[in-house]
Amino acid sequence: MTKTAAYRPPRPNSLGAIMALLRVALQGDGDLLSLLPASAYRCDVGPLGYSRRSILIVNRPDEVRRVLSDPEGIFPKSDLMVDALAPLIGDSIFVSSGDVWQRQRRMIDPAFTMMRVNRAFPAMQEGAEACEETLAARAADGAAFSLDLTMSHLTADIICRTVFSTGLETGAAHDVFDAFTVFEHSVAQVEIRRLIMAPAWTAVPQKDFVLEACRRIRGHLGDLLDTHLGPHGEHFDDIAAAVIAARDDFTRTAFTREELIDQLGVLFLAGHETSASALTWAFYLLAMQPQLVARVRKEIREVAGEDGPIGFEETKHLITVRNLFRETLRLYPPITFLPRVATEATVIGGRKVKRGALVMVAPWVLHRHKRFWKDPDVFDPDRFLPARESELKPGAYIPFGQGPRVCAGAAFALTEAVLLIARLFRRFDFHVEDAGAVRPAARLTTRPAKQIMVRVSKA
Repeated sequence: MTKTAAYRPPRPNSLGAIMALLRVALQGDGDLLSLLPASAYRCDVGPLGYSRRSILIVNRPDEVRRVLSDPEGIFPKSDLMVDALAPLIGDSIFVSSGDVWQRQRRMIDPAFTMMRVNRAFPAMQEGAEACEETLAARAADGAAFSLDLTMSHLTADIICRTVFSTGLETGAAHDVFDAFTVFEHSVAQVEIRRLIMAPAWTAVPQKDFVLEACRRIRGHLGDLLDTHLGPHGEHFDDIAAAVIAARDDFTRTAFTREELIDQLGVLFLAGHETSASALTWAFYLLAMQPQLVARVRKEIREVAGEDGPIGFEETKHLITVRNLFRETLRLYPPITFLPRVATEATVIGGRKVKRGALVMVAPWVLHRHKRFWKDPDVFDPDRFLPARESELKPGAYIPFGQGPRVCAGAAFALTEAVLLIARLFRRFDFHVEDAGAVRPAARLTTRPAKQIMVRVSKA
């Protein structure tokens, strides 16, 4: 097997805690990755910088499991995250806790079965075909375009076909992308000053333009939902229809229209924004490694022939493609941080934790921890081959979370990525503009600090 040369994609330089804080203050862009001190990548459990509110980072896999599984019921989603996301997705399954979460999960579970990959695969194929047509036009005109926006439109189209049985109109897709960008950059949860200075459970007021961005996104979701609530709604057999039909086990009540937008908004954003983030990085990483692209194309030819269809069965045999996406998720996990709050004093990894402390599980850090990974900053898809399985530390790779809240769409996301990477890289070469300026940033998700501009040509 031909081994590609070691490639270290962009990441923030690790600094001491004080210098990291100064860097973030000077950058002024709210990037939480730049706030991470060098010590975060070495410790098991330790303080994360300096703040009025105690912030603890947890890297020890057994303690990560305890926090995310939360058998004691003392580590709910952090108040900062809940307050930040409430204008967008309300008190939905992504942020709710306790009895409310359990009720919602029972009601939505039947809809999750409709995300089975074999059922959703035709929607993925339709989205890929539409994107191929768009890229063919881009190759013809030679103009540079945003990779981020293209991946956002593609994944929004696929998740809309899966959830609502219809593609997302181009104008709406662009508006959702723009609105979410505004939301993510400006939502108060990621204001560094508030994170460091505010005490626990401080109310988080949101700016008017952030609330307007949320209204725009919810408006588009409401328009899609209303197609199912009208006189022809009974003809649909999709995820939206299943959530509409859901009833509480005890009261037999259904979700209200606003609650439906909350719950479907979670499915839409989880299946759209996180996938778009991961695919943006995957396409960038491949574009920067022509030798790996050649290896991917060779594998596609061996599995599907020169121009044969790439169906569901073929995706199972594209091992290199699958592993390069898994490695992308390691280095650039879409959900950078999984914050929890301690609702009572406790001990984690031998350290006392005060009530109200922010307990931070960070896939970004765990996936690059020097104790758990060989050459943690090197892009190495082959680390996921069976022959190297012994190198993988159990519990150190959690791109989809862990415990009862683990992402129900993990198989969906992995198959979607394999199909899209295979189909689009078989036909096109991607050329990154100003590649040296690309750097990751994290607010709510792991995105490029600025949109990655690319050109395409036919392979």
